[in-house]
Amino acid sequence: MPPDTQSPPYADQDPIEKLDVLIVGAGLSGIDAACRLTMHCPQKKWAIVEARDRIGGTWDLFRYPGIRSDSDMHTLGFPFRPWKGKAAIADGPAIRDYIEDTARAYGLMSHIRFNCRVTAANWSSDEQAWTVTLSTPDGDRRVRCAFLYLCSGYYRYDRGFAPDFPGADSFGGRIVHPQHWPQDLPLAGRRVIVIGSGATAVTLVPALAERGAQVTMLQRSPTYIVSRPRHDGLADRLYRWLPDGPASALVRWKYIGWSLLTYRLAKRRPEQVKRHIIEAIRAALGSGIDVDRHFTPAYAPWDQRVCLVPDGDLFAALKTGRAGIVTGRITGFTSDGIRLETGEELPADIIVTATGLEMRLLGGAELRVDGVPVDLADRLVYRGMMLGDVPNLALAFGYVNASWTLKCDLTARQVCRLLNHMDRQGLTVCVPRSATAGPGREPLLGFNSGYVLRAAPHLPAQGENPPWRVHQNYLADLASFHLSGPADGTLAFHGPGRTRPDGDTP
Repeated sequence: MPPDTQSPPYADQDPIEKLDVLIVGAGLSGIDAACRLTMHCPQKKWAIVEARDRIGGTWDLFRYPGIRSDSDMHTLGFPFRPWKGKAAIADGPAIRDYIEDTARAYGLMSHIRFNCRVTAANWSSDEQAWTVTLSTPDGDRRVRCAFLYLCSGYYRYDRGFAPDFPGADSFGGRIVHPQHWPQDLPLAGRRVIVIGSGATAVTLVPALAERGAQVTMLQRSPTYIVSRPRHDGLADRLYRWLPDGPASALVRWKYIGWSLLTYRLAKRRPEQVKRHIIEAIRAALGSGIDVDRHFTPAYAPWDQRVCLVPDGDLFAALKTGRAGIVTGRITGFTSDGIRLETGEELPADIIVTATGLEMRLLGGAELRVDGVPVDLADRLVYRGMMLGDVPNLALAFGYVNASWTLKCDLTARQVCRLLNHMDRQGLTVCVPRSATAGPGREPLLGFNSGYVLRAAPHLPAQGENPPWRVHQNYLADLASFHLSGPADGTLAFHGPGRTRPDGDTP
């Protein structure tokens, strides 16, 4: 493996570095992509650019109390480096360490350029390359690459979604967004209101209660919440009884199968699944909390993402009185807290706005093909991994109903197959031809969560039929990727000396 040292700064390099592949982002999907390139395309010259100064992406950015995965680590982790931690639901620092340890084990650190944010990328058909503009502490730099691989996630890193609450300026305490948690925030004895009912809110409430805060979870409407064991006893036994390879495969497929089964059942028999979830919450909370009001959503399971709480920690905090829950609409902030539509006032020293993310693909970079801006809203997504009529570009985007890494790893493996196919055939350019998709267009994500609805006008779409249909199903994607090679009649290829694809595949 190459030496595990930090890459030299851009000031010491050529004005324009030339690469085969440029990966954008050093989080879970970016490290997965780099590991797959190392394993399957060792002849390629590649690098990762990371806008921040540390590896880890989401798991380095978020530092709020209790930060943890909302998927099991056996599928959120890398299949080629199975998760060996004791907790199946892991905390943020452990996940970040796992990502960095993997990068070091595969010799990736010397390929990462930190503090380099992509601001623009322009494809030139004449040069058959992307020219990528990077904002760095030493000024703008450019990199040229034959293939651009975007692994920068789906939300803004510089800010989260924060509604404009009337009277916020008059509040006498502190207002905190979880995406930018202050490490010096005193909690013991403080009255804390957490606004929200999603994954961040249900994580924060028990964690803040453990730190001595008087916590109230304030939600506009309920969310489906299920409890899962933090530790997997079966996984522990399998690792004792079997070699690591078979044990990790069995544990991984256990979680894949369970997520597919529960999602499919929720879509086919939503009322049955809803009843099961609500009954489990009643059993966990007892009779002291109004489950119908606070934990019974108006929508069907998996119309929005289902929240996971390890070992029922949220329910335990509510049942013991260490935390409370209020369902109602906010009319505004006051100097001492929050006023609801009912006229009730909730006192607070600290208000945490766990109100969600702002979705933004490509990290906000401007994308152009031969100088013409690419409007994402006008594009279809090919196999959930490429943009229609955009050459030599892949996009890592995970599942909404299962672990993010499951889909991103499939994409990384397919990108390697595509690159190797092009090398074998002497090809230099591949373009998904959206003309093959037909007239139908549907939203990319079948969710009605607030952050998805807010971003829908700016997201690419999916088509009605494969390969333009985005499966939210690991088995369907696995079969599709393995049974259909890169030359599937949808991708157009051409080689050196040709400035435009003519639609013919070799």
